[in-house]
Amino acid sequence: MACFITPMIVAIITTILQRIAKKLSEKLKLSILTTLLWGGSIILMIEHIWHGEVVPWPPFLTAMSNPSEIPVMLNEILTTGTLMTLATFTTWASTLAVIHTMSKKKAYRLEPRTYHTLR
Repeated sequence: MACFITPMIVAIITTILQRIAKKLSEKLKLSILTTLLWGGSIILMIEHIWHGEVVPWPPFLTAMSNPSEIPVMLNEILTTGTLMTLATFTTWASTLAVIHTMSKKKAYRLEPRTYHTLR
């Protein structure tokens, strides 16, 4: 129904943070997180449009046209949307860990090895 709303809200927040705190953004690699959040949100939105759950006229979310479905929609936003956002944060943190580990390994390398062939 509307599970894409939670990651989209977080994507908006990280985009704003990325523009305000540029040095912190570069240090934390917020561009990776922002890309993951926006990409997931847009793909989910397209999927919901495809299935007719999002329409181009008010109230935009078909679940809001029936008042009895609003609590179900809010529950999906809070549970499924939050879990997807946490999964995105976990992916981002894992990516940062891999980047950090790889940069440490490169720092400990001495000089490039040269191989001499016997003639």
